[in-house]
Amino acid sequence: MKAVAVLDYGGPDVLRVVDVPDPRAGSGQIRLRVHAAAVNPADTLLRVGDIDAALAGNLDPPYRPGMDAAGIVHEIGPDTTTDLQVGDRAMAMVVPIDASGGAYAEYVVLQADQVAPAPQGTSHVEAATLPMNGLTALLAVDTLDLDPGAWLAVTGAVGAVGGYVVELAKARGIRVVADASPADEALVRKLGADLIVARGPGFGDRVHEALPDGAAAVADTALLGEDVSAALRPGGQIAVFRRPGERGTRPYGAPTDVSLRDIWVPEYRRARHKLDYLRGLVEQGKITLRVADVYPAADASAAHRRLEAGGVRGRLVLDIWAPQEMQEPSQ
Repeated sequence: MKAVAVLDYGGPDVLRVVDVPDPRAGSGQIRLRVHAAAVNPADTLLRVGDIDAALAGNLDPPYRPGMDAAGIVHEIGPDTTTDLQVGDRAMAMVVPIDASGGAYAEYVVLQADQVAPAPQGTSHVEAATLPMNGLTALLAVDTLDLDPGAWLAVTGAVGAVGGYVVELAKARGIRVVADASPADEALVRKLGADLIVARGPGFGDRVHEALPDGAAAVADTALLGEDVSAALRPGGQIAVFRRPGERGTRPYGAPTDVSLRDIWVPEYRRARHKLDYLRGLVEQGKITLRVADVYPAADASAAHRRLEAGGVRGRLVLDIWAPQEMQEPSQ
């Protein structure tokens, strides 16, 4: 099958269309014909070799990015328990360091409890923006475990993860103060933020001015680091999406009474009930699927360059090609 992968780590141009073995579904597994795969910052970390370095060089080439997949159930392995059927529209969070490899491929084979029905009324491209980003945001909200009415401060609220954090918090009755530039204020208000402060350096101080008693927690999706601590009340929490020392992060230097909560989304890789919960919220109109742009899979390098340039609102998505000789199952 065709896939987009990396043979040698580097910039966006190292992404290549390659031929890789065609996987088959084994016991307890589902083979998904991928129609769309979202492009995430984690994909760029794999492309430059940061993830391999963190794993002490345990990955073997070709390295295939992609943590979000949406498409059609193409094969169900023997002895597999699932309510899905061949031909159903489905979505999944894919972990490239697992045996499945990443989602930038025509097919991906996953454990059945990684695959959930796609939200009704959505396209493959829209559905591909939900799994990894939505589960990351949900893990943060679950981990912080705030009571209804508590204040949560969110950095990077216009980003894919930050936007989902705002919407998920509001779905649980949590009050949200979020950052936004003047151009993005309307979008952040539409996502549900109760208060908005200017984005950029000094975020914590601005939140403290708006909330003199401080927020109960901060979800630092923008990776501002120590700049967020001033937003917190005594004994508050910070949801940390990357630890200091990883690419693009800053040290936190939080007071000793502040709890740092690591958000490691692979913990939810097989939490299908969580993905189903997100699907339900989409169908209820409580979560917004935001597609920034769509690229052919062969132009994955262009999508990576655009992502790394910054300023993307929503998710970039790869349209995974289908060879003419491929016959999709009848639905």
